Amino acid sequence: MIHRQWKYALSAAVCALSVPSAVSAQDIMAAQNSTAAAPLYKDASAPVEARVEDLLARMTLEEKVTQMMTIWQQKPDIMDEQGEFAPEKFAKLFPNGIGQFTRPSDDKGPASPLASKWRDEEGTVRLINAVQKYATEKTRLGIPVLMHEEGLHGYAAVNATSFPQAIAMASSWDPAMVQEINNVIAREIRVRGSSLVLSPVVDVARDPRWGRFEETFGEDPYLVSEMGVAAVNGLQGVGTKGKLPDGKVFATLKHMTGHGQPESGTNVGPANISERVLREYFFPPFEQVVKRTHVEAVMASYNEIDGVPSHANRWLLHDVLRGEWGFEGMVVSDYFAIDEMISRHKIAATKEEAAMLALNAGVDTDLPNGASYETLVKLVREGKVKEADVDMAVRRMLTLKFNAGLFENPYGDAAKAKALTNNAEAVTLARTSAERSVVLLKNDGTLPLKLNGKAGQKPTIAVIGPSANIARLGGYLGIPRNKVSLLDGMKAAVGDKANIVFAQGVKITESDDWYEDKVTLIPREDNLKMIAEAVEKAKDADQIILTLGDTEQTSREGWAENHLGDRDSLELVGEQQELFDALKALGKPITVVLVNGRPPAIEKIANEANAILESWYLGEQGGNALANILLGKVNPGGKLPVTFPRNVGQLPFFYNHKPTARRGYVLADKSPLYPFGFGLSYTSFTISKPTLSASSIGTDGNVTVTVSVKNTGAVAGDEVVQLYIRDKFSSVTRSVKDLKAFKRITVQPGTVQNVSFKLGPEAFQMWDINMKRVVEPGEFDIMVGNSSESFETATLTITG
Repeated sequence: MIHRQWKYALSAAVCALSVPSAVSAQDIMAAQNSTAAAPLYKDASAPVEARVEDLLARMTLEEKVTQMMTIWQQKPDIMDEQGEFAPEKFAKLFPNGIGQFTRPSDDKGPASPLASKWRDEEGTVRLINAVQKYATEKTRLGIPVLMHEEGLHGYAAVNATSFPQAIAMASSWDPAMVQEINNVIAREIRVRGSSLVLSPVVDVARDPRWGRFEETFGEDPYLVSEMGVAAVNGLQGVGTKGKLPDGKVFATLKHMTGHGQPESGTNVGPANISERVLREYFFPPFEQVVKRTHVEAVMASYNEIDGVPSHANRWLLHDVLRGEWGFEGMVVSDYFAIDEMISRHKIAATKEEAAMLALNAGVDTDLPNGASYETLVKLVREGKVKEADVDMAVRRMLTLKFNAGLFENPYGDAAKAKALTNNAEAVTLARTSAERSVVLLKNDGTLPLKLNGKAGQKPTIAVIGPSANIARLGGYLGIPRNKVSLLDGMKAAVGDKANIVFAQGVKITESDDWYEDKVTLIPREDNLKMIAEAVEKAKDADQIILTLGDTEQTSREGWAENHLGDRDSLELVGEQQELFDALKALGKPITVVLVNGRPPAIEKIANEANAILESWYLGEQGGNALANILLGKVNPGGKLPVTFPRNVGQLPFFYNHKPTARRGYVLADKSPLYPFGFGLSYTSFTISKPTLSASSIGTDGNVTVTVSVKNTGAVAGDEVVQLYIRDKFSSVTRSVKDLKAFKRITVQPGTVQNVSFKLGPEAFQMWDINMKRVVEPGEFDIMVGNSSESFETATLTITG
């Protein structure tokens, strides 16, 4: 006889039309031989598909819908007076358990870690373990809860390691480093008991007014794709499909799609983007990650495309994501996005209507509270929603839980968490990754700093500015154990070899809290007074190091009308330009360190500063990394992952534009301030003209492109070799150039390295007039250099 539990699985497999894979005869035989007394879904040796079908067949409609819901803002309602989990309160509110638990590391839902006491390793593990114990032992079926966390550039929790923000990681042009960072993020999250992280962001960012610009890997689809693949491989493990390895977490791709070029640069704004532009620029990172990593979750975006919000866009989430790319995982909503089809998009009048739209589009779970999906029981009972559609969403959720091993061990380990979190290895990686993420934009020889003063005296270095004494981390931040500011880093690095003096210069905002709604600028008169004090401090200095840029409040995610974060300008906020002008008037060598999340408009500063470093937000070790670069202990090798416009009037401004764009403006310079891919070094390099393994290939052929890179300077340094292509003539318009390959290498002085890239059909493909992906015969420019505007060219012919 067939094992009793397998009858449930077989019955469900026959009845459901969308079961991922049928139960095989071998599976049935294995089950017959099983001696497990527990239900099949509790048998860890059984195939996951069979366990899912067995469990699904046992569930009531209410239990199924519960798996599609989440807890976040309801946290205070399930806690006792000490803030600990209260089983009796949970049982009353959620008698059927819950599918997901949003951010167990935070205290009480949407509250700032700077304003409320978030949970440390022990507190987080204690909460997770209490919830899981109740779910697995006290609910009818014992289904564990999926815990998810944020981990964009470090686990967003107390004591976790803080790495460079995503835009800074992209400036490293080093996918291996990004993978290594995400290895650490994964283990710090998993050991506390969570199995899903809402990262990475693979939006292509094309408007720096958008406050979430910092969360991205920049403006180029190829660079974003490579960084996204690396991030997912770090989080989930290379090649992971199915069972989640120890120390790993399932990743979530964000946000599908068009999110990075919203109307007016405002978050959640419509993405007025054609299908062709979507396919050429915004789809590739999602497609590449889905096809190359088996990523287990994708998050839909807040915006609309062609009048259809992404959470109601079946073409986007079903036809393209699942149909064209073969995605098999779970689609999660962005926070409150299903509800916002009522409040913002106005395409649904009720939560019931919003739930129907989202479920039909293919959204499997409602984050962060489940407010709309809680209506699904009623909708199924009324015949407005098919239970089979609910089953499909629940099937994906259960599959992820089984693959995460939650039915065998859903618990965290506080002792291991304390030992692994922010350990010496992680801190070292935080520093080295920060060093590799800095971009040198200008240098007249001022850098590296010389530690020799006048007449044999110690030199005096003035460290000034709104971010000089603050280690800014950027959005989706955690609270690391230690944060090193530039001032701290310089003091530690120079020791007694120089005098370090500090002045604030200006402050930008009263608060640095990314989570706080209100943004209040410092009164002008206060800043003018601080500018005068800074000039007085700096007048006897030999060198001035000046930080300029943003705070976490002046460019950030604008998630509500009372919590804005986008800007209508790229100019420096407040009196920062006046601070620069006053210090420049002293006639001292002045190095500007930009601390920011988006490219600023700094044309005057670019002309007048002696040196400029773009540091973005460098994480907890940023101060040490910057000090090492300023003093020449580390040679900067980062490159810009975005174009720096001269002013907001040039927007949108990206390197891979169409031939008719960028004609220019009367009385204005049409060129970028700094181009995509640009970055200097303390040494110099020459890159040869590219040689091709063949001058002509077929449409399905391959070509190898080789260049030699020589370090013509006196010190070792890193160069990023970049390969772009241009289809000289095409049946529909194409970009003037597109990045297709890159490699960061270290070259010793006076030596030469050869770098080769193999290009296949994918590098030359385009979407033709019929929206078919093809390689068109013709001539292609193969451009290799060290930025999008500095390269040598060879010509390749592709024959039909």
